[in-house]
Amino acid sequence: MAGQQFGDYQNEIYFDGLFGVQPTLPMTFADLETRARAALSPSVWSYVAGGAGDERTQRANVSAFEGWGLVPRMMVGARQRDLTVDLFGLRLPSPLFLAPIGVIGLCAQDGHGDLAAARAAARTGVPMVASTLSVDPMEQVADRLGDTPGLFQLYTPTDRALAESLVRRAEAAGFRGIVITLDTWLTGWRPRDLATGNFPQLRGHALANYTSDPVFRARLAKTPEEDPRAAVLEWAGVFGNPLTWDDLPWLRSLTDLPLVLKGICHPEDVRRARDGGVDAVYCSNHGGRQADGGLPALDALPGVVEAADGLPVLFDSGVRTGADVVKALALGATAVGVGRPYAYGLALGGEDGVVHVLRSLLAEADLLMAVDGYPALADLRADGALRRL
Repeated sequence: MAGQQFGDYQNEIYFDGLFGVQPTLPMTFADLETRARAALSPSVWSYVAGGAGDERTQRANVSAFEGWGLVPRMMVGARQRDLTVDLFGLRLPSPLFLAPIGVIGLCAQDGHGDLAAARAAARTGVPMVASTLSVDPMEQVADRLGDTPGLFQLYTPTDRALAESLVRRAEAAGFRGIVITLDTWLTGWRPRDLATGNFPQLRGHALANYTSDPVFRARLAKTPEEDPRAAVLEWAGVFGNPLTWDDLPWLRSLTDLPLVLKGICHPEDVRRARDGGVDAVYCSNHGGRQADGGLPALDALPGVVEAADGLPVLFDSGVRTGADVVKALALGATAVGVGRPYAYGLALGGEDGVVHVLRSLLAEADLLMAVDGYPALADLRADGALRRL
C-alpha cells in the first residue's frame, strides 16, 4: 500500500486509446458538472449543485485555491511518491476521503447511491464518511465498504436517546469514527431549492437511518399509523440540535471511537475542541451550502492547523481537482474530502463513475507531486513549498 503510484491511471487511459478505447466519463470537473446536470432531475440537481444565498461563498471556496501556487523543486528524484497517511491508528493509502453528502443516494440512477459510493470506496481504498441522511441504512452502507474504513457523520438530534442509538448502531456496523456536523442544525437560505419548493427530506427521502432506528420507531408509534406524513413530521421535529460547548462532554461520552467535530473554522473553536477531548477537527463550511458571505474554508485552514497543534485536521469545501488536494495538504490538512465531483461521477456512471473520479483526483495529485518534486506529504508541508500568488 505504501508508495502506491496513483498516476499510473493515466497510463491505463493512454494504452486503452491505442486500441481505440476512449474514456466514457469526463476528465475535467467542468465537463463532469455539465453532463451530470443533464443526467440528474432538476430537483436533485438544484439540491446538490446549489449553495446558500447568492452562492458567493461556494464560488469563493473554489477560487481560493487559485490564490496559492506550488513551488517546483528539481533534481529530487521523485520517481516514487508516498501519499500514505496515518489517521486514528489507521494506515491509509492516500489522504483522500469521500465527504458526507446527505442525498448521495438520490444521485444514482437506481436510487441507491450510498451503496454505490461505499462500493467505490472499497475498490479504491478511499475512506467514506457516510451521512446520517441516507437512502439505505448505515448497516448496509458499512457492509459495502469491505476492508476500507468508514466514518459515520451524525446530525445530532434533539432526542439524546436517538443520538445514542445512532452512534451505537454505527459502532456495531463497524464504522471507525464519528463525525459530528455542527453547522446544520437548521437549513441555511438556499434560493435554488426555495424557488422550486423542494427539500428532499420533507418529501420523505434519505431518512432510512431514522425509520430503521428502534428509538425513532418508538417515537413514531405514538402517531397515527395511517398518516403517511408521520415519519417526515417526526423527523422534522427531532432533527435540529443547536449544540453548545456544554454538550461536548456528553458527545464525548457517547463513544470510545474517534470523535471529529465538523464545521470548525476558527482557531479558538479548535482549541476548545482539543481541550474537550476530540480526536480531530474538520475544517469545512459545508461547501458553501449553509452560509453565504463567509470566509473560504481554505483561507481558514492554516489557522485551524496551527491551533490544532498536531491534532489531525480533516478538510473539505471547494475541492475540484487533484491540484486542489495537493494545496490543501500543503497547507497542513491531514486528509482532504471531495464532495460534488464524486456526486456527479455517481450520477453519470454509478459505482464506476465514483471510482473514475477518485482515481482521476489521485492520479493528478500524484503526478503533480512527481513533476514538482515532492515525493512525500512531509515535503509538501515544508516551508516555502506553497506560496500565495
